[in-house]
Amino acid sequence: METFYLSDKGRVRQHNEDCVGVFENEAGILAIVADGMGGHLAGDVASQMTVSSFKILWEQVKTIENPKEAEAWLTAKISEVNKVVYDHSLTNPECQGMGTTFVGAIITSSFATIGHIGDSRCYLLNNSGYKQVTNDHSLVNELVRTGQISKDDAEHHPRKNVLLRALGTEQSVELDLTTIEFEQDNILLLCSDGLTNKVSDEMLQEELSNRHPLSEKVETLIQQANDNGGEDNISVALIKMTTNHELGEESC
Repeated sequence: METFYLSDKGRVRQHNEDCVGVFENEAGILAIVADGMGGHLAGDVASQMTVSSFKILWEQVKTIENPKEAEAWLTAKISEVNKVVYDHSLTNPECQGMGTTFVGAIITSSFATIGHIGDSRCYLLNNSGYKQVTNDHSLVNELVRTGQISKDDAEHHPRKNVLLRALGTEQSVELDLTTIEFEQDNILLLCSDGLTNKVSDEMLQEELSNRHPLSEKVETLIQQANDNGGEDNISVALIKMTTNHELGEESC
C-alpha cells in the first residue's frame, strides 16, 4: 500500500490542533485523523493523546483476519482511548472540556474498516466512483437528515461547528463503523473539516482521480483549502491500494 499525509495549521489559526498518524504492522495499516477542541492548547493535547495512544495499541496487534475482528478492535480501543483523554481532562484543569473528533481506518489487503466520531470524514474513490463513507455527528447534519434545513443552508449555518459527538468529552462514547472492500488502485481519503469546509466534493474527486503522486494530491488539496481562506487547521491522509508504499509516523 502507498500512503501520504500532512497536517497544516492553515492561514488564520496560531496553533495546529489536528493530529494525523499512519502506522503499519503485520496486520495492515492504521490511519487516523483527529481534530482537537478545547481551551488554550487543550485541543492539541486531546488529538495528540488520541493518535499516540492508538499508535501504541496498534503496535501490539499481530493479525486482523476479517472485518469482524477489525470492528471489534476499533470498538474496544476507542473506549480505552476515550477514558485516557477524559481522565486527563479531569485531572488537569487547563484541559477541562477538551475533546477531539476521530476518523480511523484499519486497512488490509482486502478490506478497510472505518470508525468515526464527530465531523472528520472518510471518502472512497474506486471503480464505482467517489463517495463519502462517513456521516458527520454534527448539529447541521442532523438538521439536514431530518429535513429541517437544506444542504445549501448547512454550508452557512451559524452553528455549523457544533458537534453532537466527540472523543474524550464524556465517560463513554459511541463509534460508528463501516467496512468496505478495498481493491487495487482504490484510494481512501481521511480528513478534518478544515479541508471539507473549503474544498468542494467536485474538487476532491477531481484531485483524487488524476494521475499525480499521492504526495502531490495531498499538497494540492491543502493548498486549495488555504487559497479558499484557510481559517481552520487542515489535515489529509491518503491511502492507495498498490504494491508500493511510503510510510511515516505522525504529524501534529
